[in-house]
Amino acid sequence: MDTMLPLCNLPVGSSSQIMKLCSVGSMRRRLLDLGFAQGSTVSCIHCAPSGDPIAYSVKGAVIALRKEDAKDILVRAEDSPETAEGCDPIFELKS
Repeated sequence: MDTMLPLCNLPVGSSSQIMKLCSVGSMRRRLLDLGFAQGSTVSCIHCAPSGDPIAYSVKGAVIALRKEDAKDILVRAEDSPETAEGCDPIFELKS
């Protein structure tokens, strides 16, 4: 069983592997086109002073996402994650 958390909870300076993309429709297609695919490594590199948007590095590109969109991308949680405020809690994925 892998523990996952929303991408918006990934602390600045941390990297993780994308486990699941929960977006649907055109937003899902856009995120996939930008490189937010299952198995990709993503790094949180900057958070705006207001907390939204957040800049992520994925596949060599820097992409800014709103928390509203980043919450639909689930990443592998570390053993003791320090999470940012403003998103949903950690999820458990049963295999």
